[in-house]
Amino acid sequence: MAQALVNIRMDEDLKRDLDKTCQELGMNMTTAITIFAKKMTREKRIPFDVSIDPFYSESNIAHLERGVKALNAGEGVEHELIEDGE
Repeated sequence: MAQALVNIRMDEDLKRDLDKTCQELGMNMTTAITIFAKKMTREKRIPFDVSIDPFYSESNIAHLERGVKALNAGEGVEHELIEDGE
């Protein structure tokens, strides 16, 4: 099968994190992107849900910023991080 070169641009931090994740999975980015492309063309869809994470909603970010501001002002209560059972 003939090979084709595909150039993409992405944020440097994202590229570094993607490369690290791929290495942890025992593959390189070319393999990961090829897996994505094969699955997408086979299924004729993006092979995962594309949605907006409600954590990053304007109202939630504003709430978090208010909490940080209160903590920095010596108000409120700082809680320990609760692990998700992992």
